[in-house]
Amino acid sequence: MSDQKITVQRTVDASAKDLFEVLTNPKRHTELDGSGFVRSDERSNRIQGVGDVFTMNMEGDHMGGEYQTDNHVTAYAENTMVGWQTAPAGTDPKGWEWLWELDAQGPDSTLVSLTYDWSKVTDKELLQQVSFPLVSKGQLEDSLGNLAAAVSS
Repeated sequence: MSDQKITVQRTVDASAKDLFEVLTNPKRHTELDGSGFVRSDERSNRIQGVGDVFTMNMEGDHMGGEYQTDNHVTAYAENTMVGWQTAPAGTDPKGWEWLWELDAQGPDSTLVSLTYDWSKVTDKELLQQVSFPLVSKGQLEDSLGNLAAAVSS
């Protein structure tokens, strides 16, 4: 863990393909969220590649209650990686990113890495308003556990 990035890992008893299916379906993201911020997707389509944008309905005190985010896909490699930068709906990304990486350990076992990186946030006003990290290492680890549960259901 650096001072601007947190990475957690867990081996999940599932294929990288099955995990990727869950991760690229925004409708399933409420099942994954260990932070408690994600409420639902806003009629989003499955993530198909870099450049896609999906919108999530969120809630958190740091934003004064309910809000939406647009998530701009920045990384996509089938069955291996998916990532996005988050921004308040209707705005450009501000520099924080979520990256899921899948390393198949066999047909039914995958090492999953989840990185929350805010090192590209350069807006000084935003850095004063938002106390990064908004999501703790424990909450990220909960997201890995939630992914393991979601893929088995």
